[in-house]
Amino acid sequence: MVVMARLSRPERPDLVFEEEDLPYEEEIMRNQFSVKCWLRYIEFKQGAPKPRLNQLYERALKLLPCSYKLWYRYLKARRAQVKHRCVTDPAYEDVNNCHERAFVFMHKMPRLWLDYCQFLMDQGRVTHTRRTFDRALRALPITQHSRIWPLYLRFLRSHPLPETAVRGYRRFLKLSPESAEEYIEYLKSSDRLDEAAQRLATVVNDERFVSKAGKSNYQLWHELCDLISQNPDKVQSLNVDAIIRGGLTRFTDQLGKLWCSLADYYIRSGHFEKARDVYEEAIRTVMTVRDFTQVFDSYAQFEESMIAAKMETASELGREEEDDVDLELRLARFEQLISRRPLLLNSVLLRQNPHHVHEWHKRVALHQGRPREIINTYTEAVQTVDPFKATGKPHTLWVAFAKFYEDNGQLDDARVILEKATKVNFKQVDDLASVWCQCGELELRHENYDEALRLLRKATALPARRAEYFDGSEPVQNRVYKSLKVWSMLADLEESLGTFQSTKAVYDRILDLRIATPQIVINYAMFLEEHKYFEESFKAYERGISLFKWPNVSDIWSTYLTKFIARYGGRKLERARDLFEQALDGCPPKYAKTLYLLYAQLEEEWGLARHAMAVYERATRAVEPAQQYDMFNIYIKRAAEIYGVTHTRGIYQKAIEVLSDEHAREMCLRFADMECKLGEIDRARAIYSFCSQICDPRTTGAFWQTWKDFEVRHGNEDTIKEMLRIRRSVQATYNTQVNFMASQMLKVSGSATGTVSDLAPGQSGMDDMKLLEQRAEQLAAEAERDQPPRAQSKILFVRSDASREELAELAQQVNPEEIQLGEDEDEDEMDLEPNGEGLAGMGMGAGPGRASGDRPPPGG
Repeated sequence: MVVMARLSRPERPDLVFEEEDLPYEEEIMRNQFSVKCWLRYIEFKQGAPKPRLNQLYERALKLLPCSYKLWYRYLKARRAQVKHRCVTDPAYEDVNNCHERAFVFMHKMPRLWLDYCQFLMDQGRVTHTRRTFDRALRALPITQHSRIWPLYLRFLRSHPLPETAVRGYRRFLKLSPESAEEYIEYLKSSDRLDEAAQRLATVVNDERFVSKAGKSNYQLWHELCDLISQNPDKVQSLNVDAIIRGGLTRFTDQLGKLWCSLADYYIRSGHFEKARDVYEEAIRTVMTVRDFTQVFDSYAQFEESMIAAKMETASELGREEEDDVDLELRLARFEQLISRRPLLLNSVLLRQNPHHVHEWHKRVALHQGRPREIINTYTEAVQTVDPFKATGKPHTLWVAFAKFYEDNGQLDDARVILEKATKVNFKQVDDLASVWCQCGELELRHENYDEALRLLRKATALPARRAEYFDGSEPVQNRVYKSLKVWSMLADLEESLGTFQSTKAVYDRILDLRIATPQIVINYAMFLEEHKYFEESFKAYERGISLFKWPNVSDIWSTYLTKFIARYGGRKLERARDLFEQALDGCPPKYAKTLYLLYAQLEEEWGLARHAMAVYERATRAVEPAQQYDMFNIYIKRAAEIYGVTHTRGIYQKAIEVLSDEHAREMCLRFADMECKLGEIDRARAIYSFCSQICDPRTTGAFWQTWKDFEVRHGNEDTIKEMLRIRRSVQATYNTQVNFMASQMLKVSGSATGTVSDLAPGQSGMDDMKLLEQRAEQLAAEAERDQPPRAQSKILFVRSDASREELAELAQQVNPEEIQLGEDEDEDEMDLEPNGEGLAGMGMGAGPGRASGDRPPPGG
């Protein structure tokens, strides 16, 4: 049962409460100024009708008018009550009045102002909202204005009232000047471009401005240029030309874009001739190919658009004579622009580096067929290029300049150009030397031989002040007298045009200046030899030898010794020997082979054979290791021809000791073959036995096959067994070598390099050895499996002098003393029977018994 009661207090006759409210009312009566009591009461009455809840709020606020919590909750509740009503409902006005009453006490609370302003914005009351925002800004301290302005600006942008928004933004920028970009974007969107350009110019000129969007000063400047150049009719308050040209001096790495912006401004303004002037000025001043490309492409596009516009206009209005002339003029202007591009690009490159010689030559080539421009270009080039800063050879400009006059028949002018070039202070002596040589070649081309000689003699004359060739502190004119290029040309001219004495004097002068090359020395000696001055030529060789060291002297020695032997043969043998000993003294092994062979040839033809053998023997020690094998072959061949093959045994032994395993193996085979031919079977067998120590059966099968064939022809069972024993011993030796096994295992596993420890990472010592042993057993098993099936026949031997009938008879007999080879010899027997038949299969059998005299004695 709900009990309704009316308070007996006369001041509130309309106050009605329920029985459940009594505890809260009593608590309020006891603590009527307690906010918590009122809030608990209000929380309890949330489900009550809205008027009663509002009465409760009003009672609380009457006692506590400065409570922010009460006002905030009350205003929020009042706004929620009218949320879904029409904005023309009188209830909205009551809520507005409630807010106004709240601000009597809560005017310093920004949250309430924001809620009220948003509430007014939802009602669509523009003027009232704007004035409320202004009141909020006036009421709040400036430190809290930043909370109001975002909503205020959103309100200003939400209505098409640009003047109101502009005024609001201007006030906002006084508080937050760093937000100028936002204002500029709004001005652009509202088509107020003149003020936008002014604001943007102010931002660009402010060095302390920091963009909130992270834009650099150049990006802002570029935006300004685009804005003012693309809207010349709307931006009236700024000097566009001055602004963009100021950017040209400020942003030198973006000249192309700025020049295009300036030209675009004049194009949009309708000043087409002014735009052309801007483009021409740009392509004459830009410094990089990138900027030039941007400007030129924009320029060409502008001319194309002008032609297209003219053609479109003419087609619409009908062609007239003036239109045709104007169109032809525009076409001619466009064609000239395209044809000028290579020259303009070359100008850009020369502005980058005016001392680039190659670009000057390219510029001359671009003026082909226009003599006046070519002369002007050459003149500008030789005046501009600094020899000490030049990229390339600066003398080529002078030479090409003179050649141009020469090709046009103006020899005097060409001589004047080259004479001026000889006075230029080049950086390198070689440049001046080339100029002097060109002077001589100019006279030679026109058959002025005496003048050519005079010029080159003048170039090589001693200066008043001598200087070293590489002394950079002296001008090149004082150092050119040591230029080998000039002296070489003078020597050639003297040989062709001068006398013997003058030519000899030139060569002597070259040698005295110590600037000769081995080829110059050889040429001098050949020149003297042609004129039958043989001893003089040998002296020239001697002088050249004193100037150079190995290896530069190699050609001189070779030529000298060859000429000396051809001249004197054996008449001056001791002198020739002295020359060879002098040449070989200090000779590097790389160049020794040729000299030793020449020396040995001399001794063979004109000297003593023992001397020749001594030379060959010295050569085997003096040459490089890679040439020793060839040298031993020559030595052996010459010794056999001179003394006989028996004399080569010592040479073979020396070669086997010195050479590498591969070459020593070849020597052993040849040595053993020679002994076989001499009938020294035991010597040959000893050689095979010695060589077997460096022949692994797995890699040198050819050697073991050769030894096997040898034993088949000349051996017996004992020697066969000995060979098999040696083979097993050698194979076991190689199998137990740790390094060899490791390399084999790595090769099998596909690894090119490594050590034993690489086979089992983390293990070492005995573990590595166990791995190697296991791998060795595996390799041995694989080798055994790979052997062909064993032959069924036995190896038998017969006398070499037996007849065919005796051989057939012996083949049918059985030898009771036949030795049965063990199972461990099966593998090697198998090698001795390549055809599966053995010697018996070849028609040879064994007799019942052979005396020891029937075969060569084992000791030889």
